Amino acid sequence: MSASLSKELREKYKVRSLPIRTDDEVTVVRGSNKGKTGKVVAVYRKKWVIHIEKLTKEKSNNQSVQLGVDPSKVQISTIKLDKDRLALLKR
Repeated sequence: MSASLSKELREKYKVRSLPIRTDDEVTVVRGSNKGKTGKVVAVYRKKWVIHIEKLTKEKSNNQSVQLGVDPSKVQISTIKLDKDRLALLKR
């Protein structure tokens, strides 16, 4: 599951998109939550969605639930770098 990079990251790393991971900072660019930013809490590969830190919905019993967002509808604004990800970017 990949997401596109912001313009600054595109220029810096010369890459258009990256597989999304937990702890990446993302901005929603499509849908009803457009413009909201937050940290990726979970990547749910079975349902093909990601969960973002501040995107929650209140249920009728006042319980909050994470909203699932399609990874193609978000843009990565900051990357959590580790040695595997640096190797991927240097290819």
